[in-house]
Amino acid sequence: MHDINGAEARFSEPRVVDPGMALAVFFAVSAVLAAILWPGHGVAARVARLLRHTSRILAEDALKHVYHCGTAGRAASIESLAGALEVSQSRAVAIVRDLTVRELLQQAGREFALTHAGRAYAVHVVRSHRLWERYLADRTGVGPTEWHEQAEIVEHALSRADADRLAARLGSPLFDPHGDPIPTREGETPSLPGAELSSLAPGEAATIVHLEDEPCEVFGQLIAAGLAPGMMVRTLARSPEQVTFAAGGREIRLPPVVAANVTVQHEAVVVDPASQVSLADVAPGGEATVAGLAAACQGPQRRRLLDLGFVRGTRVRAEMSSALGDPIAYRVRDTVIALRRDQACWVRIEPAGAETPTQRTLA
Repeated sequence: MHDINGAEARFSEPRVVDPGMALAVFFAVSAVLAAILWPGHGVAARVARLLRHTSRILAEDALKHVYHCGTAGRAASIESLAGALEVSQSRAVAIVRDLTVRELLQQAGREFALTHAGRAYAVHVVRSHRLWERYLADRTGVGPTEWHEQAEIVEHALSRADADRLAARLGSPLFDPHGDPIPTREGETPSLPGAELSSLAPGEAATIVHLEDEPCEVFGQLIAAGLAPGMMVRTLARSPEQVTFAAGGREIRLPPVVAANVTVQHEAVVVDPASQVSLADVAPGGEATVAGLAAACQGPQRRRLLDLGFVRGTRVRAEMSSALGDPIAYRVRDTVIALRRDQACWVRIEPAGAETPTQRTLA
């Protein structure tokens, strides 16, 4: 006869979980999830890139490559196309042959160019890409280094009607957040003249009009330096090792190969040193007038500061700072608002009274 009571007692005993085993399982699961979801390098990202290599998407990317080559004044070739699409040269040949049959490309020896229909198609893809980047920058909290990769996906999903609706929603912007011109519905694209930042001589002033977003590693350095289209710069020194310039109230140093990815316009540009001073330069008890927000301040951060009252012409008083000096309390329109130093740096001011050390540096 079975001992039923004994069996029930054994089954009712609580199991003791080995902490070491639980920790090992946790780390194992975390490692698997990281391998799958790691941004840009995980399995999910690799699968997404493979899915983008469909015939239609490759064809659209090919048209876009030829379009960019044309606007840059260089010829498109099988070699350049294979490199841009990350495919073999035999695959690139097949893509060009197909687009030629469809009368979207026309060949001239080893080079090829867009037909009228091919250019219209390419312009739509480019317009969708740049509009989506503008949307990500202005309406979402997506970081600048992610704009291009996300737009690479969405550009193939937007119809012409979708692109028109998006443009209307954004107020028909002329440029994307990198400074690239956004083609109009009719396919017109404004020219983007300028020079490389690395070409400016010491003492020359200019305005940033474009940041090259590829390669992403270089673009990340430009963003980390706080650069953005619309920002005024003045070259302080230049050597084969680095370019030193003033921007946003700071002195910035970049290798020439990185500075070459910044396009500037320096014709008849006058840098107002006062416009480079930020709210973070105002000591407790000091007052200043808001001159505007830094060009690098975009998206939700920009909307929040505007909603808080940091608009041009508003008087601001630095009331007090915390024990560690960050954040700082500012009085804006009879309301006390605490800002971190990095947030205060986005608010450009017209200083009241004597010039600040920052002004003397930039002057």
